[in-house]
Amino acid sequence: MSRLNSVIRRLQAQRDCLNASADMISDLKGIVLEIGLGNGRTFDHLREIMPDREIYVFDRQINAHPKCIPDDAHLFLGDIFETLPKAVEQFKGRVALVHSDVGTGDEDLNAKIASFIGQTLPTALMKGAIVASDQKIDVPGTIAEPLPEGVPQDRYFFRRYQG
Repeated sequence: MSRLNSVIRRLQAQRDCLNASADMISDLKGIVLEIGLGNGRTFDHLREIMPDREIYVFDRQINAHPKCIPDDAHLFLGDIFETLPKAVEQFKGRVALVHSDVGTGDEDLNAKIASFIGQTLPTALMKGAIVASDQKIDVPGTIAEPLPEGVPQDRYFFRRYQG
């Protein structure tokens, strides 16, 4: 498969998973955490499909399109190992959706970040919350959920918090 086709498939899967995530939390009243702003595409999509939800974004530095940057009140800027614990304390039990897209290209670092996110998140999650990720993240108290039709296994991961 060409790299172009691979990117297209990855972005289609990401969009389908974001849309499914929004449906999966439609009965929950909580906030959204977007871990990994990147260029802002997924944040922009989340704003479009969930216009009434507060979305808080995490990244080390801003590299996003200017129209895809949240206001300062909704931005946790800095190292995830420092910013996520602060947010978890701030949002205890109020998070309905976590979307994590922090793949770095370094498998060891990805595993370290995924483990940290998984161990840190539970306190912030409300019962029924969804954790959607491009990396496998084991979150205590969650169960795996099926991916949308057409999304290959291991392309994305869904976990539902059991409370």
